[in-house]
Amino acid sequence: MSSIILVAETGADIPPELAQRYGIRIVPMHVSFGSETRDDGTFPPEEICAYYERTGVLPKTSGSVPEDFIRVFDDIHASQPDAQILYLAYSSVTTCSYQSAQIAAEGRDYVTSIDTKFVSAGQGVIVLKMAQLLEQYPQWGMEEAVAAANALIRRTRMAFIPNDMEYLRAGGRVSNAAALCGRLLGIHPLIELLDGYLTATKKPRGKMSVLAPRLVSRYAESNALERDELWLIWGPGFPDEVKAAVEKAAKNCGFQKVTWMKTGDVITTHGGPSAFGIVGFSEK
Repeated sequence: MSSIILVAETGADIPPELAQRYGIRIVPMHVSFGSETRDDGTFPPEEICAYYERTGVLPKTSGSVPEDFIRVFDDIHASQPDAQILYLAYSSVTTCSYQSAQIAAEGRDYVTSIDTKFVSAGQGVIVLKMAQLLEQYPQWGMEEAVAAANALIRRTRMAFIPNDMEYLRAGGRVSNAAALCGRLLGIHPLIELLDGYLTATKKPRGKMSVLAPRLVSRYAESNALERDELWLIWGPGFPDEVKAAVEKAAKNCGFQKVTWMKTGDVITTHGGPSAFGIVGFSEK
């Protein structure tokens, strides 16, 4: 068994059963409904959509605070005093979580932090692959683990398509005019994670039933993704028939395994219902 414990935020959207399977410790991010603040992951993300439809007000998200990390770091150290902690962070340019962890890690020489520069399943897949590697190589020390994590980060590719630009508008990420134009013209911006930033790189038009399967084939080809496994992101309400079409496209591209990961509360607040995304590792 590895002496290295992995830590990540709820915004990584790691399924609870997999976090438990690999002993990954999860630190909460937060969602505020007016004056009420709740921990990400403690309620169904469908509540985000229902709240916005009912009130016209989008909940606000916030990163993990130092106290969130202190609780997790100290709990790990108390139960496993000889363990080292490797914190694989949610993109530091998008939230305060990474900075909060640095504050919490002061005086704790058993904590090492790496900015994955990804969010949602992009971050989550890096954490899960690292968990598998640590299980495969339990003799690794922190130096080997850090090198492996950085190698994974360099090869990770992630993109997503929001189905409803209204959530991006309400969250202040696109203008009112852009949201209206997108709705009228059927535009769904392709957003990629580039050096930690969410960057709109293309503006495809059409229905999600066409765009999602097309994204799989085109993104896999343009990024030379390894074909052993593909991770797909879905937001609440993503249609089953589109899922089936996406899986067929992935199979036609030669992917041996497809794993779906659902957006949690924080990511749903930004991406909205029925969003779709893709994560894979480049061959280079």
